[in-house]
Amino acid sequence: MKATHWTSAALALLLGLPLGSPPATAQVRIGVIASATGPTAVVGIPQKNTAALLPRRIGDLGVEYFVLDDASDPTQTVMHVKKLLSERNIDALIGPSGSPNAVGIVQFMAETGTPMLAPVGTTAVVLPMNERKRWVFKTTQNDALISEALVGHMTSQGVKTVGFIGFNDPYGENWYNVFNAQAQKAGIRVVASERYMRSDTSVIGQVAKLVSAQPDAVLVAAAGGPTVLPQITLVDAGYKGRIYQTHGAAAPDFLKIGGAKVEGTVLAASLMLVLPEIPDGNPSKAVATEYIAAYEKLYGTRPATFGANVYDAGLLLARAIPEAARKAKPGTAEFRAALRDALEGTRELVGTQGVYNMTPADHSGFDQRGRVLITVRDGGWRLMKP
Repeated sequence: MKATHWTSAALALLLGLPLGSPPATAQVRIGVIASATGPTAVVGIPQKNTAALLPRRIGDLGVEYFVLDDASDPTQTVMHVKKLLSERNIDALIGPSGSPNAVGIVQFMAETGTPMLAPVGTTAVVLPMNERKRWVFKTTQNDALISEALVGHMTSQGVKTVGFIGFNDPYGENWYNVFNAQAQKAGIRVVASERYMRSDTSVIGQVAKLVSAQPDAVLVAAAGGPTVLPQITLVDAGYKGRIYQTHGAAAPDFLKIGGAKVEGTVLAASLMLVLPEIPDGNPSKAVATEYIAAYEKLYGTRPATFGANVYDAGLLLARAIPEAARKAKPGTAEFRAALRDALEGTRELVGTQGVYNMTPADHSGFDQRGRVLITVRDGGWRLMKP
């Protein structure tokens, strides 16, 4: 099956630019929740900003967005979701930014039969699949896909022992479980495992335990600004082994805050970080280039890859909404159910970071086209050649 590639003209139509499209005959209502303030703001700011680039017209339907900031607080996320569901009668939700926030609202989305497009790291929102999680779709790579690349690199470098430090929440816990299982199969042993909170300002105690275990390498499983803290602490403590990060570190602030102390970091993440080095034949390069150009035009700065997760949610909805609208009217339970089914039926949809192929068992849909190995060299992201 041929992948869907949004050309410039198609994207212009998708974004609601004047191309002579017919007037809207009904309103689709979409909620957007982002952590634009608080500890997860590095992730949430580009996501909230990207909401302005989402399509205002899909086919002959107008689309209305309700954008809210949960301040990185799971309690506020729940309050916002309840309001969006009861007062705004949304047809779908994009967000929230944080993994704990997303895990905490899955039940509400399922109870109301409302699709949720979650731009979060943890796979726990979609796996293991069950009656609740079937309403959730994830617009980031699953942990297993990223971990597989990292374990492969560790194996090629002769790494035999690893120290692990991750968030003390669903993101860190799921990452430990996935990575530990893959590492064991590859003959790599986790010799120390530590946790920290997103709001912590020191991890000296955790790092002391990691260093004392003398691992060949350390994996940091975190997201946004807090990814830097364990790494600079490790370097300050004299640790000389290789440090790995998940795709949660794929933000400009990682380089800005970390400086020389993050040189040599290895992570697997979106091709957006190293777009100039990606061959033109890669199906996602043109889509990512369009997104970056639109974001830069509006905000005067380049977006972090986290914003692309929200942009891809718009692409998924642009494919699914017309199909759902043929079966029911927006604002109804029947439409939301049809929208869920249409999202699950997504095949070969090219996004900014890879190609989506959803199935009843896989609501992320990325394959190896959704990741590249990257290192930090000379203060910038560099593609690692196979």
